[in-house]
Amino acid sequence: MKKLEILGTGCPKCKKLAENTEAAAKELGIEYNLVKVTEIAAIMGFGVMTTPALAVDGQVKVVGRVPGVAELKELLV
Repeated sequence: MKKLEILGTGCPKCKKLAENTEAAAKELGIEYNLVKVTEIAAIMGFGVMTTPALAVDGQVKVVGRVPGVAELKELLV
């Protein structure tokens, strides 16, 4: 099971990244656990200074933008 973490404070871009990530995971048919990390200290612990960001299994894959579902599918496999 993949651990997908949305790093952000809950802004509209963060919500869109969560939606797109969930859609990509469902299209791929992978098992996942989506977690929203909203605490600034925890986000900075990933080395992220610009949100939104996406971490897959603890590794940051996207920072400061909202990729489309197609790109996210490539990042999740």
